[in-house]
Amino acid sequence: MVVAEAGGRRAGLTVSSLVSLSLDPPLIGISLSRSASLIEVLREASSWTVSILAGDQDHLAQHFARSVPPLVLWEGIPVRSDDPRLIDGALGWITARTISEVDAGDHTFFIGAIDSLEEGAPGPALVYVDRRYTAQ
Repeated sequence: MVVAEAGGRRAGLTVSSLVSLSLDPPLIGISLSRSASLIEVLREASSWTVSILAGDQDHLAQHFARSVPPLVLWEGIPVRSDDPRLIDGALGWITARTISEVDAGDHTFFIGAIDSLEEGAPGPALVYVDRRYTAQ
C-alpha cells in the first residue's frame, strides 16, 4: 500500500505491483492511473511510503483499492504512531522520494529513491492472485 501526505492531505492506494528497479542506488517503481486520487498528493509530497501488508490485512488492501471519500479514508485504520503514513502490523515499510515520473499510456510510472527500509513482524505476505487476496 502506498501513502503520501502533503498540504494537510493524506492519500493512500493499494497498488498492484511494486517494482525493484536498482540495487545501487536503491530504486523502486510504482504505476498509478492518472485518475487515482493519490497521484496529486504524491506529486506534492517530499516523500512517500510503502507498507507491505501482512496476510491477514486483506481488509486494508480492499479498503484502499476502492474509492473511499477522503473524510473517512483513514477512519479506523491502524497507523503507526511515529509516522501515520505507515500501516501498523505490516510486514515491512519503505520510505522513498520521487526522482522521476514517466508517462505510460493512461498511467504514470513513479521512480522512487529508497530513503529507509524497516522490517516488521515475520509472517505470510498478502498477495493478489486470480482476482482475490491471499496469504502467501
